[in-house]
Amino acid sequence: MIEQTNLEFRTRGRGTTDITADVQRVITESGIKKGICTVFLQHTSASLILCENADRDVRIDLEMLLSRLAPDNDPAYIHDTEGPDDMAAHARSILTSNSLSIPVTDGQLALGTWQGVYLYEHRHAGHVRSVVLTVYW
Repeated sequence: MIEQTNLEFRTRGRGTTDITADVQRVITESGIKKGICTVFLQHTSASLILCENADRDVRIDLEMLLSRLAPDNDPAYIHDTEGPDDMAAHARSILTSNSLSIPVTDGQLALGTWQGVYLYEHRHAGHVRSVVLTVYW
C-alpha cells in the first residue's frame, strides 16, 4: 500500500526547522506498522537533513561549515538572480539533500536516539516550503 501527503512549512530564514513530529504524525495517521517513509523537499534553495536533535550547537556548527563551503555573495558566482544568497543557497542544497528515506518500525520513525528530521532553509528570508511524504507498506 502507498499513501502520499503534502505538507507546507513556513521557515523564518536561514536555519533549521524540526519537522520530525509532523512526519511522525503522518506515519501515525497512516496506520503503517512497518515500511518506509520518504520525505521529499520540492525546492532547490533549501534541503532536508537527518541531524543531531539534542544539542542545537551541532546545527550551529553545521551552518558555520556551510558558510565556509558556500559563502554568500562570492564574486566568483555568476548566478545571483534573487540576491547575494541565491547561488550559495543552491550550493548548500546540493551539499546536503532534498530527499530522505526513513524506515518505519512498530508505527514509529526508526530514528536513532539523537536523530531528528530538519528542513534546512538556505535563504536569508523566510519561505513557504513544500514537502511530499510517501509512505510504503
